[in-house]
Amino acid sequence: MSRARTTAAPPLRPQRTTPARPLPAADPAWSADPYADALHAGRGPLFLRRADGWLLPLEVERWCAEPDPADLEVLGRCEGAVLDVGCGPGRLVAALGAQGRRALGVDVSEAAVAHTVRRGGRALRASVFDPLPGTGRWDTALLMDGNIGIGGDPAALLHRMARVLTAGGLLLAETAPYPDVDERVTVRVTGLHDTPGAPFPWARLGTPALLRRARACGWRAADRWSTDGRTFVALRAPATATAG
Repeated sequence: MSRARTTAAPPLRPQRTTPARPLPAADPAWSADPYADALHAGRGPLFLRRADGWLLPLEVERWCAEPDPADLEVLGRCEGAVLDVGCGPGRLVAALGAQGRRALGVDVSEAAVAHTVRRGGRALRASVFDPLPGTGRWDTALLMDGNIGIGGDPAALLHRMARVLTAGGLLLAETAPYPDVDERVTVRVTGLHDTPGAPFPWARLGTPALLRRARACGWRAADRWSTDGRTFVALRAPATATAG
């Protein structure tokens, strides 16, 4: 387990179910009925549908379950106060809270935030690009379950994460388990027989692609590993926050 940082933990505000300001136009797609219904049921099938019809299965059952060994490996690497970006139904936030850790989940989906709170975690309905509590003072940020794709622009997301974290803070990101993947696409959330939700931008990166983009944004690679077929990267934020 990594040594905990000693910076003061950011204060956590009471949970909110509405954002501080309107979310980006694409974000409500994650609040579309197929996604909310799947979280309420605790199971899929649920997919991201690309414009060409290709479907990426979403692992709703795993998200709604307790943390698995790969998740626990990530949690063991967390340092200090933890911000889980795109927390979904909150398995990681709840697990960190149960360990007595300071943790906050952020998600644009009202259903995801409600699910996290029911599990005993702290969560805020907002986009990562919104003003967030404790900006610049989080020790660790999580981008799990492919959430490096948020916003469809990995460089913009990495710049934003550098501002959210402390200087030299830790970013733990899950990458696509296929090394050659490097794509920015438009997708929709859909079930097998549902009308797809609104389109929104997304990105998929394998580990090599994420490391290339991170270096270009001033991040330092700290580690890379795989567990149970899932792949992860640990990055250290630039010493000085970048614009974004």
